[in-house]
Amino acid sequence: MRPQIRAALERSAELTRNNRLVEAMQTGEAAINQATDDEQDEIRRWLIDHTNDFTGEDH
Repeated sequence: MRPQIRAALERSAELTRNNRLVEAMQTGEAAINQATDDEQDEIRRWLIDHTNDFTGEDH
């Protein structure tokens, strides 16, 4: 995945933790929409692997 997409997903997680959900969704959606078909599976895996980044929970 391109660094700018990863950075946008990380920013989306940060916004979510700060209860800025509309901005978080806009940021994440924009990143996903810019992704190539080849990147979609990697993004999906990243989101699954980084769920705690969005919730702020440590499990």
